[in-house]
Amino acid sequence: MSRPLVVVSLILGIVLGIVAVIYLIEPASGLPSFFPGHDAAGTAIHHSKHAIGAGILALALFAFAWFQSKPRKAT
Repeated sequence: MSRPLVVVSLILGIVLGIVAVIYLIEPASGLPSFFPGHDAAGTAIHHSKHAIGAGILALALFAFAWFQSKPRKAT
């Protein structure tokens, strides 16, 4: 049962890691329109708090996947 959960958490962790990098690299006007913080007016603000939040969530998902994938104790 935990194998699919590990795969899903790894995929979500990778996606959130990519989102964190996008938030760090792109200014608010260059973000995709479906990202929170997108500003069509053309401001050059970088959303570092969004990047930190996405990065922390990605690390938490990686840690969850790591602890769920440990070998089970034999009885």
